[in-house]
Amino acid sequence: MTIIDPSDIAPASKLVRLRLEHRDLDAAIEALRSTACTDQLQLARLKKRKLRLKDEISQLEDMMLPDIIA
Repeated sequence: MTIIDPSDIAPASKLVRLRLEHRDLDAAIEALRSTACTDQLQLARLKKRKLRLKDEISQLEDMMLPDIIA
């Protein structure tokens, strides 16, 4: 039986939420690109938000993985 540390639950659930939001932004960007009249400013904002989410996801993943000294 695996013992789950309660402090790991919050970062894990946040990671899931961020990944979902990242995926939703990807769909929104593609939908915006497919329209005839693309709002370039809105597209740039969505891309920036997506990059910030990617960075935040990477930081959370790094925090959750233990440091291994070889």
